[in-house]
Amino acid sequence: MATSENDRLRSSVSSHGSMDGSGIKQEPFRSKAILPWDRLSNWLHCVCVVTFDLELGQALEFVYPNHVKLSEKEKMNICYLSFPDSNSGCMGDTQFNFRIRQCHGRSHSYNNRKVYDRNSPVALQSDSGHYYGFVYFRQIKDKSSRRGYFQKSLVVLSKVPYITLFTRLASIIAPGYFEYGEPSAEAACHDIDQWPSPMPGQLLHLPIMGSVLQIRIPTKQDKPGSISAAVKTTPEHGGSHPTIVPSVHEVEPFRCLQPVLPHIQLIWELVLTGEPVVVMAPSPSICSDTIHALVHTISPLRYMSDFRPYFTIHDSEFKEYTTRTQAPPSVILGVTNPFFAKTLQHWPHVIRIGEPVNTDKSNSKMLKPKKPGSLKTLESKPGLYTQYKPFLNKDKTIIKRLAKGVQTKRPQEVQDAMLRRHLLELTQSFMIPLERYVASLMPLQRNISPWKHPPRLKPFDTEAFLKTLEHSGPQLTSGLKGDWIGLYKKFFSSKNFEGWFWQRQLEVNHKLSVLHLEALCNADLLQWVSDKQEVQVVDLVLKLREKMADILDQNLQVKPELEQRLTKHIEAIITTLPSDLQSVLKSQ
Repeated sequence: MATSENDRLRSSVSSHGSMDGSGIKQEPFRSKAILPWDRLSNWLHCVCVVTFDLELGQALEFVYPNHVKLSEKEKMNICYLSFPDSNSGCMGDTQFNFRIRQCHGRSHSYNNRKVYDRNSPVALQSDSGHYYGFVYFRQIKDKSSRRGYFQKSLVVLSKVPYITLFTRLASIIAPGYFEYGEPSAEAACHDIDQWPSPMPGQLLHLPIMGSVLQIRIPTKQDKPGSISAAVKTTPEHGGSHPTIVPSVHEVEPFRCLQPVLPHIQLIWELVLTGEPVVVMAPSPSICSDTIHALVHTISPLRYMSDFRPYFTIHDSEFKEYTTRTQAPPSVILGVTNPFFAKTLQHWPHVIRIGEPVNTDKSNSKMLKPKKPGSLKTLESKPGLYTQYKPFLNKDKTIIKRLAKGVQTKRPQEVQDAMLRRHLLELTQSFMIPLERYVASLMPLQRNISPWKHPPRLKPFDTEAFLKTLEHSGPQLTSGLKGDWIGLYKKFFSSKNFEGWFWQRQLEVNHKLSVLHLEALCNADLLQWVSDKQEVQVVDLVLKLREKMADILDQNLQVKPELEQRLTKHIEAIITTLPSDLQSVLKSQ
Protein backbone atom coordinates (compact mmCIF):
# COMPACT_ATOMS: atom_id res chain seq x y z
CA MET A 1 0.00 0.00 0.00
CA ALA A 2 1.46 3.41 -0.96
CA THR A 3 0.72 5.04 2.41
CA SER A 4 2.40 2.16 4.20
CA GLU A 5 5.47 2.52 2.01
CA ASN A 6 5.69 6.23 2.82
CA ASP A 7 5.05 5.57 6.48
CA ARG A 8 8.00 3.23 6.84
CA LEU A 9 11.10 4.60 8.43
CA ARG A 10 13.15 4.29 5.28
CA SER A 11 15.06 7.46 5.96
CA SER A 12 16.91 5.67 8.75
CA VAL A 13 18.19 2.98 6.42
CA SER A 14 20.34 4.59 3.77
CA SER A 15 22.07 2.62 1.07
CA HIS A 16 25.29 2.61 3.09
CA GLY A 17 23.95 2.14 6.59
CA SER A 18 24.26 5.72 7.84
CA MET A 19 21.70 7.63 9.86
CA ASP A 20 20.90 11.27 9.24
CA GLY A 21 22.51 13.41 11.89
CA SER A 22 20.92 16.72 10.91
CA GLY A 23 19.75 18.59 13.97
CA ILE A 24 21.45 16.08 16.23
CA LYS A 25 23.94 17.38 18.75
CA GLN A 26 27.53 16.41 18.06
CA GLU A 27 29.02 17.12 21.46
CA PRO A 28 32.05 15.37 22.93
CA PHE A 29 31.53 12.19 24.91
CA ARG A 30 30.65 12.99 28.51
CA SER A 31 33.79 11.97 30.36
CA LYS A 32 35.63 12.71 33.55
CA ALA A 33 38.68 14.96 33.81
CA ILE A 34 41.39 14.13 31.31
CA LEU A 35 44.25 12.24 32.93
CA PRO A 36 47.83 11.79 31.68
CA TRP A 37 47.92 9.45 28.65
CA ASP A 38 44.12 9.63 28.17
CA ARG A 39 44.54 11.43 24.86
CA LEU A 40 47.29 9.08 23.71
CA SER A 41 45.11 6.06 24.52
CA ASN A 42 42.47 7.37 22.08
CA TRP A 43 45.01 6.81 19.31
CA LEU A 44 47.60 4.29 20.50
CA HIS A 45 47.97 1.54 23.03
CA CYS A 46 51.73 1.94 23.33
CA VAL A 47 55.08 2.19 21.53
CA CYS A 48 57.41 -0.83 21.79
CA VAL A 49 60.99 -1.54 20.83
CA VAL A 50 62.06 -5.09 19.96
CA THR A 51 65.73 -6.05 19.74
CA PHE A 52 67.64 -9.25 18.94
CA ASP A 53 69.27 -10.86 21.96
CA LEU A 54 71.92 -13.51 21.25
CA GLU A 55 70.62 -15.69 24.10
CA LEU A 56 66.90 -14.96 23.98
CA GLY A 57 66.33 -14.16 20.30
CA GLN A 58 63.79 -11.38 19.75
CA ALA A 59 63.17 -9.58 23.05
CA LEU A 60 60.99 -6.68 24.15
CA GLU A 61 63.41 -3.96 25.19
CA PHE A 62 61.16 -0.99 25.83
CA VAL A 63 57.44 -0.19 26.25
CA TYR A 64 56.09 3.32 26.62
CA PRO A 65 54.06 4.61 28.40
CA ASN A 66 55.58 2.34 31.04
CA HIS A 67 52.30 1.72 32.85
CA VAL A 68 50.93 -0.20 29.85
CA LYS A 69 50.49 -3.91 30.50
CA LEU A 70 50.87 -6.64 27.87
CA SER A 71 50.28 -10.35 28.47
CA GLU A 72 53.11 -12.80 27.92
CA LYS A 73 51.37 -14.12 24.79
CA GLU A 74 50.97 -10.60 23.40
CA LYS A 75 54.64 -9.86 24.12
CA MET A 76 55.70 -13.06 22.37
CA ASN A 77 53.60 -12.32 19.28
CA ILE A 78 54.84 -8.73 19.09
CA CYS A 79 58.47 -9.88 19.34
CA TYR A 80 58.25 -12.52 16.61
CA LEU A 81 56.11 -10.42 14.26
CA SER A 82 58.36 -7.37 14.54
CA PHE A 83 61.21 -9.01 12.62
CA PRO A 84 61.09 -10.24 9.01
CA ASP A 85 61.02 -14.04 8.67
CA SER A 86 64.07 -13.95 6.45
CA ASN A 87 66.45 -11.02 6.83
CA SER A 88 68.43 -11.68 3.66
CA GLY A 89 66.55 -9.12 1.60
CA CYS A 90 65.79 -6.65 4.38
CA MET A 91 68.96 -4.62 4.81
CA GLY A 92 68.42 -1.02 5.80
CA ASP A 93 64.95 0.14 6.90
CA THR A 94 61.77 -1.87 6.31
CA GLN A 95 58.17 -1.01 7.22
CA PHE A 96 55.24 -3.40 7.49
CA ASN A 97 52.38 -4.15 9.88
CA PHE A 98 50.68 -7.03 11.66
CA ARG A 99 47.47 -7.81 13.56
CA ILE A 100 47.28 -9.96 16.71
CA ARG A 101 44.56 -11.10 19.06
CA GLN A 102 44.13 -9.19 22.26
CA CYS A 103 44.16 -11.57 25.23
CA HIS A 104 40.77 -12.05 26.86
CA GLY A 105 39.89 -10.76 30.28
CA ARG A 106 41.44 -7.31 29.84
CA SER A 107 39.71 -4.26 28.52
CA HIS A 108 41.14 -0.85 27.75
CA SER A 109 39.27 2.42 28.08
CA TYR A 110 39.11 4.74 25.12
CA ASN A 111 37.48 7.94 26.28
CA ASN A 112 35.66 8.79 23.09
CA ARG A 113 35.23 5.28 21.75
CA LYS A 114 31.42 5.18 21.78
CA VAL A 115 31.02 8.54 20.11
CA TYR A 116 33.81 7.69 17.67
CA ASP A 117 32.37 4.30 16.69
CA ARG A 118 28.90 5.80 16.29
CA ASN A 119 30.12 8.36 13.76
CA SER A 120 32.86 6.48 11.90
CA PRO A 121 32.43 4.04 9.00
CA VAL A 122 32.19 0.45 10.25
CA ALA A 123 35.52 -0.46 8.61
CA LEU A 124 37.29 2.18 10.75
CA GLN A 125 35.66 1.43 14.08
CA SER A 126 37.93 0.42 16.97
CA ASP A 127 38.75 -3.28 17.16
CA SER A 128 37.91 -4.67 20.60
CA GLY A 129 39.59 -8.03 19.96
CA HIS A 130 42.84 -7.15 18.17
CA TYR A 131 45.88 -4.93 18.14
CA TYR A 132 47.44 -3.51 14.98
CA GLY A 133 51.23 -3.27 15.06
CA PHE A 134 53.10 -0.89 12.75
CA VAL A 135 56.74 -1.92 12.46
CA TYR A 136 59.80 0.09 11.50
CA PHE A 137 62.64 -2.47 11.29
CA ARG A 138 66.28 -1.47 10.88
CA GLN A 139 69.10 -3.86 9.98
CA ILE A 140 72.54 -2.46 9.26
CA LYS A 141 76.08 -3.79 9.55
CA ASP A 142 77.62 -3.14 12.97
CA LYS A 143 81.17 -4.29 13.72
CA SER A 144 80.64 -3.69 17.44
CA SER A 145 77.90 -6.34 17.55
CA ARG A 146 78.79 -10.03 18.00
CA ARG A 147 76.33 -10.85 15.22
CA GLY A 148 77.84 -8.24 12.97
CA TYR A 149 74.49 -6.47 12.55
CA PHE A 150 72.36 -3.91 14.34
CA GLN A 151 68.79 -5.28 14.37
CA LYS A 152 65.91 -3.47 16.05
CA SER A 153 62.26 -2.68 15.44
CA LEU A 154 60.12 0.14 16.74
CA VAL A 155 56.44 -0.82 16.87
CA VAL A 156 53.41 1.48 17.16
CA LEU A 157 50.56 -0.53 18.69
CA SER A 158 46.92 0.57 18.28
CA LYS A 159 43.34 -0.69 18.25
CA VAL A 160 42.20 1.47 15.33
CA PRO A 161 43.08 0.48 11.73
CA TYR A 162 44.67 3.72 10.52
CA ILE A 163 47.07 1.84 8.26
CA THR A 164 48.41 4.85 6.34
CA LEU A 165 48.55 7.28 9.27
CA PHE A 166 50.33 4.95 11.69
CA THR A 167 52.76 3.74 9.03
CA ARG A 168 53.69 7.41 8.54
CA LEU A 169 53.82 7.92 12.32
CA ALA A 170 56.24 4.99 12.78
CA SER A 171 58.47 6.43 10.04
CA ILE A 172 58.67 9.72 12.00
CA ILE A 173 59.26 8.26 15.48
CA ALA A 174 61.67 5.40 14.66
CA PRO A 175 64.61 7.32 13.12
CA GLY A 176 64.65 9.66 16.12
CA TYR A 177 64.65 6.70 18.48
CA PHE A 178 67.48 4.94 16.63
CA GLU A 179 69.57 8.12 16.85
CA TYR A 180 68.72 9.48 20.30
CA GLY A 181 67.28 6.51 22.21
CA GLU A 182 64.39 6.27 24.66
CA PRO A 183 64.00 10.01 25.38
CA SER A 184 63.08 10.55 21.73
CA ALA A 185 60.31 7.91 21.84
CA GLU A 186 59.06 9.34 25.14
CA ALA A 187 58.94 12.83 23.65
CA ALA A 188 56.91 11.48 20.70
CA CYS A 189 54.41 9.88 23.08
CA HIS A 190 54.06 13.17 24.96
CA ASP A 191 53.34 14.89 21.64
CA ILE A 192 50.61 12.34 20.86
CA ASP A 193 49.15 12.86 24.34
CA GLN A 194 48.39 16.44 23.26
CA TRP A 195 46.44 15.38 20.16
CA PRO A 196 42.70 16.04 19.96
CA SER A 197 40.36 13.07 20.04
CA PRO A 198 39.99 11.20 16.71
CA MET A 199 36.61 12.68 15.81
CA PRO A 200 35.28 11.65 12.37
CA GLY A 201 34.56 14.50 9.97
CA GLN A 202 36.87 17.04 11.59
CA LEU A 203 40.09 18.36 10.09
CA LEU A 204 42.79 17.53 12.62
CA HIS A 205 46.33 18.84 13.01
CA LEU A 206 48.60 16.39 14.84
CA PRO A 207 51.98 17.74 16.01
CA ILE A 208 54.72 15.12 16.18
CA MET A 209 58.50 15.51 16.58
CA GLY A 210 58.63 19.05 15.21
CA SER A 211 56.30 18.41 12.27
CA VAL A 212 52.52 18.46 11.87
CA LEU A 213 50.30 15.87 10.19
CA GLN A 214 47.00 17.06 8.72
CA ILE A 215 44.27 14.41 8.51
CA ARG A 216 40.54 13.97 8.24
CA ILE A 217 38.89 10.81 9.54
CA PRO A 218 35.91 9.78 7.35
CA THR A 219 32.37 9.72 8.74
CA LYS A 220 29.40 7.46 8.10
CA GLN A 221 27.79 10.31 6.21
CA ASP A 222 30.66 10.62 3.70
CA LYS A 223 29.88 9.50 0.20
CA PRO A 224 31.89 6.29 -0.41
CA GLY A 225 34.81 6.93 -2.75
CA SER A 226 34.83 10.67 -2.12
CA ILE A 227 38.16 12.49 -1.74
CA SER A 228 39.07 13.37 1.83
CA ALA A 229 38.81 17.04 2.75
CA ALA A 230 42.31 16.73 4.22
CA VAL A 231 43.79 17.02 0.72
CA LYS A 232 41.60 19.95 -0.28
CA THR A 233 42.01 22.25 2.68
CA THR A 234 44.62 24.99 2.82
CA PRO A 235 46.80 24.16 5.83
CA GLU A 236 46.75 26.55 8.73
CA HIS A 237 48.66 25.62 11.84
CA GLY A 238 50.65 28.37 13.45
CA GLY A 239 52.01 29.47 10.09
CA SER A 240 53.66 26.10 9.45
CA HIS A 241 52.83 23.86 6.55
CA PRO A 242 51.61 20.44 7.72
CA THR A 243 52.23 17.19 5.94
CA ILE A 244 48.88 16.23 4.42
CA VAL A 245 47.88 12.58 4.83
CA PRO A 246 45.17 12.14 2.13
CA SER A 247 43.72 9.00 3.73
CA VAL A 248 44.25 7.61 7.21
CA HIS A 249 43.57 4.01 6.21
CA GLU A 250 43.64 3.31 2.46
CA VAL A 251 46.55 1.50 0.81
CA GLU A 252 47.34 1.71 -2.91
CA PRO A 253 45.12 -1.02 -4.41
CA PHE A 254 46.50 -0.96 -7.94
CA ARG A 255 50.12 -1.36 -6.87
CA CYS A 256 49.23 -4.08 -4.36
CA LEU A 257 46.90 -6.11 -6.59
CA GLN A 258 48.49 -5.56 -10.00
CA PRO A 259 50.12 -9.04 -10.02
CA VAL A 260 46.64 -10.67 -9.83
CA LEU A 261 44.59 -7.97 -11.54
CA PRO A 262 43.15 -10.35 -14.20
CA HIS A 263 41.47 -12.22 -11.32
CA ILE A 264 40.24 -9.18 -9.39
CA GLN A 265 36.54 -10.06 -9.66
CA LEU A 266 37.11 -13.64 -8.56
CA ILE A 267 39.20 -12.35 -5.63
CA TRP A 268 36.37 -9.94 -4.74
CA GLU A 269 34.01 -12.93 -4.48
CA LEU A 270 36.49 -14.82 -2.26
CA VAL A 271 36.77 -11.88 0.14
CA LEU A 272 33.02 -11.13 0.08
CA THR A 273 32.06 -14.70 1.00
CA GLY A 274 34.81 -15.16 3.61
CA GLU A 275 36.77 -17.88 1.81
CA PRO A 276 40.16 -18.85 3.33
CA VAL A 277 42.95 -17.12 1.38
CA VAL A 278 46.71 -17.14 1.87
CA VAL A 279 49.00 -14.56 0.30
CA MET A 280 52.62 -15.66 -0.23
CA ALA A 281 54.93 -12.71 -0.79
CA PRO A 282 58.70 -12.08 -0.84
CA SER A 283 58.71 -9.46 1.93
CA PRO A 284 56.60 -8.39 4.95
CA SER A 285 55.99 -5.00 3.33
CA ILE A 286 54.47 -6.44 0.14
CA CYS A 287 52.66 -9.05 2.19
CA SER A 288 50.93 -6.67 4.62
CA ASP A 289 50.04 -4.12 1.94
CA THR A 290 48.44 -6.85 -0.19
CA ILE A 291 46.34 -8.17 2.71
CA HIS A 292 44.94 -4.70 3.44
CA ALA A 293 44.22 -4.18 -0.26
CA LEU A 294 42.26 -7.47 -0.28
CA VAL A 295 40.26 -6.56 2.83
CA HIS A 296 39.36 -3.20 1.26
CA THR A 297 38.08 -4.75 -1.99
CA ILE A 298 34.62 -5.03 -0.40
CA SER A 299 34.61 -1.51 1.09
CA PRO A 300 32.43 0.06 2.52
CA LEU A 301 31.40 -3.37 3.78
CA ARG A 302 33.52 -4.41 6.76
CA TYR A 303 35.49 -7.64 6.44
CA MET A 304 34.40 -9.52 9.57
CA SER A 305 36.57 -12.66 9.47
CA ASP A 306 40.10 -12.70 10.84
CA PHE A 307 42.96 -11.40 8.74
CA ARG A 308 46.69 -11.33 9.43
CA PRO A 309 48.73 -8.91 7.30
CA TYR A 310 51.88 -10.73 8.41
CA PHE A 311 51.86 -14.24 9.87
CA THR A 312 54.80 -16.41 10.98
CA ILE A 313 55.40 -19.94 12.21
CA HIS A 314 55.87 -18.51 15.73
CA ASP A 315 52.39 -16.96 15.84
CA SER A 316 50.28 -18.22 18.77
CA GLU A 317 47.53 -19.21 16.28
CA PHE A 318 49.91 -21.10 13.99
CA LYS A 319 48.57 -24.58 14.87
CA GLU A 320 44.96 -23.38 14.81
CA TYR A 321 45.29 -21.95 11.30
CA THR A 322 47.49 -24.60 9.69
CA THR A 323 45.92 -27.84 10.97
CA ARG A 324 44.89 -30.43 8.39
CA THR A 325 42.37 -32.13 10.69
CA GLN A 326 39.64 -29.70 9.63
CA ALA A 327 38.83 -27.35 6.78
CA PRO A 328 40.85 -24.11 6.68
CA PRO A 329 39.15 -21.35 8.70
CA SER A 330 37.66 -18.16 7.27
CA VAL A 331 40.81 -16.06 7.42
CA ILE A 332 43.19 -14.17 5.12
CA LEU A 333 46.85 -14.87 5.96
CA GLY A 334 49.94 -13.08 4.69
CA VAL A 335 53.18 -15.11 4.83
CA THR A 336 56.78 -14.86 3.60
CA ASN A 337 58.40 -18.01 5.03
CA PRO A 338 58.97 -20.71 2.33
CA PHE A 339 57.85 -23.26 4.93
CA PHE A 340 54.23 -22.19 4.35
CA ALA A 341 54.30 -23.31 0.71
CA LYS A 342 54.12 -26.91 2.00
CA THR A 343 52.27 -26.29 5.27
CA LEU A 344 49.36 -24.55 3.50
CA GLN A 345 49.24 -26.69 0.35
CA HIS A 346 45.76 -27.87 1.36
CA TRP A 347 44.37 -24.32 1.39
CA PRO A 348 41.90 -23.80 -1.47
CA HIS A 349 42.99 -20.30 -2.52
CA VAL A 350 46.60 -19.10 -2.72
CA ILE A 351 47.78 -15.74 -4.09
CA ARG A 352 51.46 -15.75 -4.95
CA ILE A 353 53.03 -12.28 -5.23
CA GLY A 354 56.52 -11.88 -6.70
CA GLU A 355 59.01 -9.04 -6.49
CA PRO A 356 57.76 -5.80 -8.07
CA VAL A 357 58.48 -5.75 -11.81
CA ASN A 358 58.28 -2.67 -14.02
CA THR A 359 56.64 -3.91 -17.20
CA ASP A 360 54.16 -2.50 -19.68
CA LYS A 361 53.11 -5.93 -20.90
CA SER A 362 50.34 -8.03 -19.43
CA ASN A 363 51.16 -11.66 -18.80
CA SER A 364 48.73 -13.77 -20.82
CA LYS A 365 49.64 -16.85 -18.79
CA MET A 366 48.12 -15.22 -15.71
CA LEU A 367 44.68 -14.89 -17.24
CA LYS A 368 43.61 -18.29 -15.91
CA PRO A 369 43.90 -19.36 -12.26
CA LYS A 370 46.18 -22.32 -11.55
CA LYS A 371 45.29 -25.40 -9.51
CA PRO A 372 46.38 -25.20 -5.86
CA GLY A 373 48.30 -28.48 -6.19
CA SER A 374 50.71 -26.89 -8.64
CA LEU A 375 52.07 -24.62 -5.88
CA LYS A 376 55.00 -26.59 -4.44
CA THR A 377 57.36 -23.88 -3.20
CA LEU A 378 57.37 -20.19 -2.47
CA GLU A 379 59.39 -19.79 -5.66
CA SER A 380 56.43 -20.88 -7.77
CA LYS A 381 55.30 -18.39 -10.41
CA PRO A 382 53.18 -15.42 -9.26
CA GLY A 383 49.45 -15.75 -9.77
CA LEU A 384 46.24 -17.10 -8.26
CA TYR A 385 46.09 -20.78 -7.38
CA THR A 386 42.48 -21.94 -6.96
CA GLN A 387 39.76 -24.17 -8.37
CA TYR A 388 37.01 -21.75 -7.34
CA LYS A 389 34.35 -21.19 -10.00
CA PRO A 390 33.07 -17.60 -9.78
CA PHE A 391 29.34 -16.96 -9.68
CA LEU A 392 29.51 -13.85 -11.86
CA ASN A 393 30.74 -13.48 -15.41
CA LYS A 394 34.07 -11.72 -15.76
CA ASP A 395 34.09 -7.99 -16.44
CA LYS A 396 37.03 -7.57 -18.82
CA THR A 397 36.46 -3.84 -19.38
CA ILE A 398 38.14 -2.67 -16.17
CA ILE A 399 41.12 -4.99 -16.74
CA LYS A 400 41.63 -3.61 -20.26
CA ARG A 401 41.31 -0.01 -19.04
CA LEU A 402 43.88 -0.52 -16.28
CA ALA A 403 46.22 -2.40 -18.64
CA LYS A 404 46.02 0.51 -21.07
CA GLY A 405 46.84 2.83 -18.20
CA VAL A 406 50.05 0.90 -17.58
CA GLN A 407 51.03 1.18 -21.25
CA THR A 408 50.31 4.93 -21.37
CA LYS A 409 52.02 5.47 -18.00
CA ARG A 410 48.86 6.80 -16.40
CA PRO A 411 49.54 8.17 -12.86
CA GLN A 412 49.15 5.54 -10.17
CA GLU A 413 46.71 7.76 -8.25
CA VAL A 414 44.36 7.61 -11.24
CA GLN A 415 44.79 3.84 -11.55
CA ASP A 416 44.02 3.50 -7.84
CA ALA A 417 40.90 5.67 -8.19
CA MET A 418 39.64 3.64 -11.17
CA LEU A 419 40.12 0.33 -9.38
CA ARG A 420 38.51 1.59 -6.17
CA ARG A 421 35.53 2.94 -8.11
CA HIS A 422 35.03 -0.36 -9.92
CA LEU A 423 35.15 -2.39 -6.70
CA LEU A 424 32.90 0.10 -4.90
CA GLU A 425 30.25 -0.07 -7.62
CA LEU A 426 30.43 -3.86 -7.60
CA THR A 427 29.96 -3.98 -3.81
CA GLN A 428 27.17 -1.40 -3.89
CA SER A 429 25.30 -3.30 -6.62
CA PHE A 430 25.47 -6.36 -4.37
CA MET A 431 24.49 -4.58 -1.14
CA ILE A 432 21.74 -2.19 -2.31
CA PRO A 433 19.11 -4.98 -2.63
CA LEU A 434 20.00 -6.11 0.89
CA GLU A 435 19.66 -2.56 2.25
CA ARG A 436 16.35 -2.16 0.44
CA TYR A 437 15.03 -5.40 1.92
CA VAL A 438 16.11 -4.41 5.46
CA ALA A 439 14.20 -1.14 5.00
CA SER A 440 11.07 -3.20 4.34
CA LEU A 441 11.56 -4.95 7.71
CA MET A 442 11.10 -1.67 9.56
CA PRO A 443 7.90 -1.32 11.63
CA LEU A 444 5.46 1.45 10.76
CA GLN A 445 6.10 4.71 12.56
CA ARG A 446 2.45 5.04 13.48
CA ASN A 447 2.73 1.75 15.39
CA ILE A 448 5.29 3.20 17.82
CA SER A 449 3.32 3.73 21.02
CA PRO A 450 4.61 5.50 24.15
CA TRP A 451 2.71 2.93 26.25
CA LYS A 452 4.48 -0.09 24.76
CA HIS A 453 8.09 -1.23 24.45
CA PRO A 454 9.95 0.12 21.41
CA PRO A 455 9.39 -2.14 18.35
CA ARG A 456 12.31 -4.02 16.84
CA LEU A 457 13.44 -4.92 13.34
CA LYS A 458 11.69 -7.98 11.92
CA PRO A 459 13.79 -11.15 11.32
CA PHE A 460 15.71 -11.47 8.05
CA ASP A 461 14.05 -14.11 5.84
CA THR A 462 16.56 -15.26 3.21
CA GLU A 463 13.94 -16.89 0.99
CA ALA A 464 11.75 -13.79 1.07
CA PHE A 465 14.77 -11.68 0.16
CA LEU A 466 15.74 -13.91 -2.77
CA LYS A 467 12.21 -13.51 -4.18
CA THR A 468 12.72 -9.74 -4.34
CA LEU A 469 15.73 -10.08 -6.65
CA GLU A 470 13.65 -10.69 -9.78
CA HIS A 471 12.41 -7.10 -9.76
CA SER A 472 14.80 -5.33 -7.36
CA GLY A 473 18.09 -7.17 -7.79
CA PRO A 474 21.62 -6.09 -8.74
CA GLN A 475 20.61 -5.96 -12.42
CA LEU A 476 19.19 -2.48 -11.69
CA THR A 477 22.66 -1.06 -11.07
CA SER A 478 25.07 -3.58 -12.64
CA GLY A 479 25.38 -4.98 -16.14
CA LEU A 480 27.16 -8.10 -14.90
CA LYS A 481 25.45 -11.39 -15.66
CA GLY A 482 25.76 -14.57 -13.67
CA ASP A 483 24.38 -16.47 -10.69
CA TRP A 484 23.69 -13.59 -8.31
CA ILE A 485 21.33 -15.77 -6.24
CA GLY A 486 24.06 -18.37 -5.73
CA LEU A 487 26.45 -15.62 -4.61
CA TYR A 488 23.91 -14.27 -2.11
CA LYS A 489 23.33 -17.75 -0.67
CA LYS A 490 27.06 -18.19 -0.14
CA PHE A 491 27.28 -14.71 1.38
CA PHE A 492 24.52 -15.56 3.89
CA SER A 493 26.75 -18.23 5.47
CA SER A 494 29.68 -15.83 5.92
CA LYS A 495 30.74 -13.71 8.88
CA ASN A 496 30.53 -10.67 6.60
CA PHE A 497 26.75 -11.08 6.38
CA GLU A 498 26.45 -11.70 10.13
CA GLY A 499 28.49 -8.60 10.93
CA TRP A 500 26.67 -6.42 8.43
CA PHE A 501 23.19 -7.45 9.63
CA TRP A 502 24.16 -7.13 13.29
CA GLN A 503 25.33 -3.57 12.61
CA ARG A 504 22.14 -2.74 10.72
CA GLN A 505 20.01 -4.16 13.55
CA LEU A 506 21.93 -2.07 16.07
CA GLU A 507 21.54 1.14 14.08
CA VAL A 508 17.87 0.56 13.29
CA ASN A 509 16.99 -0.40 16.88
CA HIS A 510 18.79 2.70 18.15
CA LYS A 511 16.75 4.77 15.71
CA LEU A 512 13.56 3.11 16.92
CA SER A 513 14.53 3.83 20.54
CA VAL A 514 14.90 7.52 19.66
CA LEU A 515 11.52 7.56 17.91
CA HIS A 516 9.96 5.85 20.93
CA LEU A 517 11.50 8.55 23.12
CA GLU A 518 9.95 11.22 20.88
CA ALA A 519 6.57 9.51 21.28
CA LEU A 520 7.00 9.56 25.06
CA CYS A 521 7.89 13.24 25.07
CA ASN A 522 4.87 14.10 22.92
CA ALA A 523 2.46 12.08 25.09
CA ASP A 524 0.39 13.60 27.89
CA LEU A 525 2.01 11.66 30.71
CA LEU A 526 0.39 13.72 33.48
CA GLN A 527 -3.05 12.82 32.12
CA TRP A 528 -2.02 9.15 32.03
CA VAL A 529 -0.87 9.07 35.68
CA SER A 530 -3.91 11.01 36.97
CA ASP A 531 -5.93 7.83 37.61
CA LYS A 532 -3.04 5.41 38.23
CA GLN A 533 -1.95 3.84 41.50
CA GLU A 534 1.25 5.03 43.18
CA VAL A 535 3.13 1.87 42.28
CA GLN A 536 2.33 2.40 38.59
CA VAL A 537 3.46 6.03 38.74
CA VAL A 538 6.74 5.10 40.45
CA ASP A 539 7.26 2.37 37.85
CA LEU A 540 6.82 4.94 35.07
CA VAL A 541 9.36 7.29 36.69
CA LEU A 542 11.89 4.46 36.95
CA LYS A 543 11.35 3.49 33.31
CA LEU A 544 11.76 7.10 32.16
CA ARG A 545 14.99 7.33 34.15
CA GLU A 546 16.12 4.12 32.50
CA LYS A 547 15.49 5.85 29.16
CA MET A 548 17.73 8.72 30.28
CA ALA A 549 20.43 6.23 31.29
CA ASP A 550 20.19 4.57 27.86
CA ILE A 551 20.79 7.93 26.19
CA LEU A 552 24.02 8.33 28.15
CA ASP A 553 25.15 4.72 27.98
CA GLN A 554 24.47 4.13 24.28
CA ASN A 555 25.25 7.68 23.15
CA LEU A 556 22.00 7.79 21.21
CA GLN A 557 21.65 10.60 18.69
CA VAL A 558 19.03 12.59 20.57
CA LYS A 559 18.09 16.24 20.05
CA PRO A 560 18.93 18.26 23.19
CA GLU A 561 15.36 19.52 23.54
CA LEU A 562 14.09 15.93 23.84
CA GLU A 563 16.38 15.29 26.80
CA GLN A 564 15.15 18.50 28.43
CA ARG A 565 11.48 17.61 27.85
CA LEU A 566 11.96 14.13 29.26
CA THR A 567 13.63 15.56 32.37
CA LYS A 568 10.70 17.96 32.86
CA HIS A 569 8.22 15.09 32.41
CA ILE A 570 9.98 13.12 35.14
CA GLU A 571 10.03 16.11 37.50
CA ALA A 572 6.34 16.86 36.86
CA ILE A 573 5.26 13.25 37.43
CA ILE A 574 7.20 13.06 40.72
CA THR A 575 5.27 16.08 42.03
CA THR A 576 2.00 14.09 41.75
CA LEU A 577 3.24 11.62 44.37
CA PRO A 578 3.06 11.91 48.18
CA SER A 579 5.92 13.91 49.74
CA ASP A 580 7.64 10.86 51.25
CA LEU A 581 7.83 9.15 47.87
CA GLN A 582 8.97 12.42 46.27
CA SER A 583 11.87 12.59 48.74
CA VAL A 584 12.90 9.01 48.01
CA LEU A 585 12.83 9.48 44.22
CA LYS A 586 14.61 12.84 44.34
CA SER A 587 17.37 11.38 46.50
CA GLN A 588 18.14 8.63 43.98
